[in-house]
Amino acid sequence: MQARGLRYDSFHRLLIGTRSEHARCTMTEPPAHPGEATARPEDSAADNSARERDRRDRVQQLARLGELAGGLAHELKNPLSTIKLNLQLLQEDLVGLPGVESSRARVSTLRKEVDRLGHTLDDFLRFAGRLELHSKPTRLNDLVRDLVDFFRPQSQAANIRLHASLCQEEPVCPLDPNLIKQALLNLMLNAVQAMPEGGDLIIRTHVDQSRVYLDVADTGSGVAPGAESHIFEAYYTTKKGGTGLGLATTRRIIEEHRGHISFTSEPGKGTNFRLDLPLH
Repeated sequence: MQARGLRYDSFHRLLIGTRSEHARCTMTEPPAHPGEATARPEDSAADNSARERDRRDRVQQLARLGELAGGLAHELKNPLSTIKLNLQLLQEDLVGLPGVESSRARVSTLRKEVDRLGHTLDDFLRFAGRLELHSKPTRLNDLVRDLVDFFRPQSQAANIRLHASLCQEEPVCPLDPNLIKQALLNLMLNAVQAMPEGGDLIIRTHVDQSRVYLDVADTGSGVAPGAESHIFEAYYTTKKGGTGLGLATTRRIIEEHRGHISFTSEPGKGTNFRLDLPLH
């Protein structure tokens, strides 16, 4: 039985191990689809150990990069601010002068480029700068509800139906709420961009023993063939105007929480990103 136009046949295949067969979950909308729950295959001890080593290595590398980022910010932001101020003054001096329309246009273009460089630098600092976690016991379902309510007007404007499927267990996890919201928002924005003609976006939480899982799934275009091994790399993007730091930043936030991010995708059918976080 299909619910509210959701393309469940392909949509649910993307939800890798959506929840264990005994998990008790409720869907706020749409209603649960019969037979959608499948058991999550257990990772081997060797896979978990290798994944943890990779996570620690990346965290250490980014910590060293963060030390350099502070100095880079000081060296670049001050000159950029000076350039921006002088361009603004020059633009004001050109107002009302005859025959300088092309000069005013060039100055305006330069100001936009300086602003773009400033935003790029800010994005880099958010990605590579020192990341301080302010973890506290957090009700994950409440965090998701707040974010869904915040994001719903944007999804409606894009003709996207936003759904939430939240576990009845009400998991409480040691999280930095602001950073986790940032990570989720990056994934939700990516999903909207992958559905220019509209579609469905679903956020799920579920619990399995000592782990909590959070899925962000869409019915969009899917990950482009050949891009699967690159999408978490810094500055890798297939979008016009994209910085290529959104998914890299999301992975860093999740790994700083001792978690893991993975995804499955079917071209033309959609993508599911899964966040795997410790419950304690």
